Amino acid sequence: MKQLAIATVGLLISHFSFGQTPADKQKVESLLKQMTLEEKVGQMAQVTLGVVASAEDGVLNPAALKKAVVDYRVGSILNVTNHALSVDQWTKVITQIQDETKNSRLKIPVLYGLDGIHGQTYTLDATLFPQNIGMAATRNPELAKAVTKVAAKELRASGVRWNFAPVLDLGRQPLWSRFPETYGEDVYIGKTMGATVIKAYEEDGLRNPTAVASCMKHYLGYSASRTGKDRTPIYMPEIEMREYYLPQFREAVKAGASTVMINSSEINGTPVHASKYLLTDVLRKELGFEGVVVTDWEDIKRLNDRHFVASTPRAAVAMAVNAGIDMSMVPTDFSFYDLLIEAVKKNEVPMTRIDDAVRRILLLKAKLGLFDNPYPEKNAATNFGKPEYQTLALDAAHEAMTLLKNDGNILPIPKTAKILVAGPAAQSISALNGCWSYTWQGKDETWYPKDSKTIFQTIADKIGAGNVITTTAKGFDAPQNFDTAALKNAAASASAIILCLGENAYAESPGNITDLALPENQINLAKAAWATGKPVILVLTEGRPRFITSIEPQMKGVLMAYWSGKKTGEAIADVLFGDYNPSGKLPYSYPRSMGEIVMYDRKPTEEIREIFNSDMTMDGYKPLFAFGAGLSYTTFEYGDIQLSSKQLQGAAKLNVSITVKNTGTRDGKHTVELYTHDQYASITPSVQRLRAFQKIDLKAGESKVVTFTLDKNDLAFVNEKLKTITEPGDFDVMIGNKKATFSYIQ
Repeated sequence: MKQLAIATVGLLISHFSFGQTPADKQKVESLLKQMTLEEKVGQMAQVTLGVVASAEDGVLNPAALKKAVVDYRVGSILNVTNHALSVDQWTKVITQIQDETKNSRLKIPVLYGLDGIHGQTYTLDATLFPQNIGMAATRNPELAKAVTKVAAKELRASGVRWNFAPVLDLGRQPLWSRFPETYGEDVYIGKTMGATVIKAYEEDGLRNPTAVASCMKHYLGYSASRTGKDRTPIYMPEIEMREYYLPQFREAVKAGASTVMINSSEINGTPVHASKYLLTDVLRKELGFEGVVVTDWEDIKRLNDRHFVASTPRAAVAMAVNAGIDMSMVPTDFSFYDLLIEAVKKNEVPMTRIDDAVRRILLLKAKLGLFDNPYPEKNAATNFGKPEYQTLALDAAHEAMTLLKNDGNILPIPKTAKILVAGPAAQSISALNGCWSYTWQGKDETWYPKDSKTIFQTIADKIGAGNVITTTAKGFDAPQNFDTAALKNAAASASAIILCLGENAYAESPGNITDLALPENQINLAKAAWATGKPVILVLTEGRPRFITSIEPQMKGVLMAYWSGKKTGEAIADVLFGDYNPSGKLPYSYPRSMGEIVMYDRKPTEEIREIFNSDMTMDGYKPLFAFGAGLSYTTFEYGDIQLSSKQLQGAAKLNVSITVKNTGTRDGKHTVELYTHDQYASITPSVQRLRAFQKIDLKAGESKVVTFTLDKNDLAFVNEKLKTITEPGDFDVMIGNKKATFSYIQ
């Protein structure tokens, strides 16, 4: 990628020093002076648990552990071998690892890291919350903060102090298999939620047993794959990168992220792991990031054997470290260690670069209190599995639920109705939780908590087993789940059908697909359901938008449930039967067809569809459900927008107020979203951009005045010189169906 102008570094504030004491720095500098090259390089190596473990999960191999920790001096271990471990198993594993470090010359503790993506993924009975895409639907940063605090506590209770989260990639390519880990297609939601989560992980202070080091990932542009396949090439002009993919990481650095994980792919032909421009010039100098840069799985090796930009494995190591990598997730051998030592001795990597990386790693360990006590903390263990976590999981799942269609107010369903529950997700736990759920893929239901409930179970609990029938069997792929003849016969005695379709769990490359269409057996099931003549309510448990265009017109109701964690089933039943009033808002544009995947913040020319000039229409943005869609069981009415001034000048503030009234008969939560439109600009302006949102709670008949404060930064964009600027001119501000106009003057 061409190297371009860098913002003034002196204006940036470093946040990595938060929690770092003078004693930490002194200890680290003292250690560095004592360390040999081998000891330093060992700190930069990270291996997976399988390297030091026996075949049995949670059991270490003493000889292998000694080899890794004493002989190779590895600085970090990550992952599990096959599945989640209990708190007691984690305590034993991490205690044994830290015991072994006492046998090394300098006794430097190991830093353990895990992927706690929507809760503590890899501890049995840990609390799982909605995936990020569901949290984005809540439009509730305070809720995101609360669930993150629990994840941090349960990680720390497991003896783990480093979490590889949150994912800050932008969900604008719905084919991408990591789409559910994103906060959706909007930059503002992504950077707001991301910064909130980073602070929640770290703000208590990393020595505190309620905090863990966060890892913003995957820097940069990982989700923008041309084909949607995981770890495949990205082609992106820098103006797009800076407008859409960099802001989340800029905010995460300001929020205090301790570490960053790098995009496994390549941008414009340059693997990001080899890009000194992105890793040093932009990340370090421009954004001011001072924390640890860690690779993703095996990505330095791939510079040689997949990307073919390094002619030898040693050249790959030198290339990545010189570009700015501090720690290599090797992860299954010690090749990085051997090759980096060779590269330093051959003057291919300067010693200053090694010292720079190791200093950051050791400072992170010091900030985490590992030099004071590297063992699992007893006071942290008391924070695991508290009953209130389950209440919070239900609150989060409730707020994620997004009602997309409710023809004739078919919902809520009377609890006296006779219901047929059908579809592959009806008796699947994995399809409610998705990826990173006690196993990497999340599909093995053996490891889920025993009290986990399916949609079928929660509906039976809600209205009584005698009022519920089903044609389904346990597990998403059970053949009975797709039996159309059985569905037809069972529907005869039902007053309505709840059809549970979507996706089973997947993570990363195993989730690659070639088409967004739902599988044919699910479409056939939907057709059989509506052919019965009974009203059909479609419940979608999916990580990304799968096409339902051919079946949606026949569905009386559509509820998007996402993968919302432990309490997904309960939240679905509460919404369907009226015990919870839905308030979720779609965090992406639900596409209608493969040829019409257009984002909400489209350019004006994307609006136009024409054959001849006289046939021109302005319906280029025509998703099945628009970004921000989401119905309630009550209604809300907006007053006119009130501006504190018709002009915004220089660094001044503009207050935007609107009165919102609950005009229905039920209490309800509602997200008020503020969009702006730049009428004319040197770069074609988007039709609209989300600039702010607030979630409010209104009782039936209640009104509230909601006020937003804007400044020039809320109107800024990246210009052709790659500078983020705000140009003078007229701006529209839109809230719901209301609009007002003001002028910005420099």
